Amino acid sequence: MKYMMLVCTDLEPDTDRENEPDIDVWVAENDAAGRRVFGNQLAPKSAATTVRVRNGRLLVTDGPFAETREVIVGFDLLECADLDEAIEVARAHPMARGGRLELRPLADFEQ
Repeated sequence: MKYMMLVCTDLEPDTDRENEPDIDVWVAENDAAGRRVFGNQLAPKSAATTVRVRNGRLLVTDGPFAETREVIVGFDLLECADLDEAIEVARAHPMARGGRLELRPLADFEQ
């Protein structure tokens, strides 16, 4: 099953820096195991553009969709057997301690 893992900042990161995982090791291990399909960092939120159509009119605004202090800074597309495996993959990601990770299964429109 494929999961989108959104990598976000958090205003209350873990203060315990002992045994902090390395992102390059995490990427290499999950790529080699076939659990990480693709991933990347995002440009700063100042580069975001929000697009809407209301009453047939295109509305384009600079900036992110929502004004929040937490920011989505990256993503990884995971291929895992189930949510338990996806949680273990996320648990080992450095941003599980320095930020927060949101896992969402991709929608299956063929069911």
